[in-house]
Amino acid sequence: MRSIAFGAKALRRQTLIGVSLSVAIVVTWLAIHITGIFFWQWSVGTLPIAVALILVQTWLSTGLFIIAHDAMHGALAPTHPVLNRTVGTLCLSLYACLSYAALLPQHHLHHKHAGRHGDPDFHGGDPRLAAWFLQFFRTYYSHGQIARITVMALIYIFGFGASLGNIVLFWAVPALGAVGQLFVFGTWLPHREREAPFQDAHRTHSIKVGPALSLLTCFHFGGYHHEHHLSPGTPWWGLPARRRAIVGRTDQR
Repeated sequence: MRSIAFGAKALRRQTLIGVSLSVAIVVTWLAIHITGIFFWQWSVGTLPIAVALILVQTWLSTGLFIIAHDAMHGALAPTHPVLNRTVGTLCLSLYACLSYAALLPQHHLHHKHAGRHGDPDFHGGDPRLAAWFLQFFRTYYSHGQIARITVMALIYIFGFGASLGNIVLFWAVPALGAVGQLFVFGTWLPHREREAPFQDAHRTHSIKVGPALSLLTCFHFGGYHHEHHLSPGTPWWGLPARRRAIVGRTDQR
């Protein structure tokens, strides 16, 4: 009975932390998005600030995708499937008008067939960076998604008076930058073959970087990618602790 109560408490804590961090990321992303697209005044003095905001927005856009990714595994709010789906759908829509329903089965195929035939994230026979990235881009970006972005851009321009340049700089550029982060640090580096063999059937490596750099590059999905495949139910913010737990169990043997 005590272990059941402890487990329920841990799940509530995971939900509270996950939702709180998600709210912080979404609210900050929206603040930059709205300010940059609708209210930004360009001048020589504001240019460095704009560059900094675009870089931050790129990282936050990566965060939106990672939140949705946690939702796909039920790791955002365990025992709350509707909340997972709702938050995941919202984050992908904000990020780049992506479809949560379309990406969900694709991602679970990635875990089922990681690093081999049947994995939609795998390079499909050409492991070179450019070819692999092109396949990755084609997998996750559809004509429907491009149409939805176009409609939103037209609404911004003709409905609210936004400039196309601001839309590109404060939405399109961060979204494309996040694609690069997600691919390089969340797919290519962890799943490419190296001289050292993969540890197990998950066919993935964790990139050897410190926790701070791991957070900055891809919300821990580069530095702790193997741990994620070992424990998909662990949220992004819990992956460093998951590694410590795994190492601790290994040391006790």
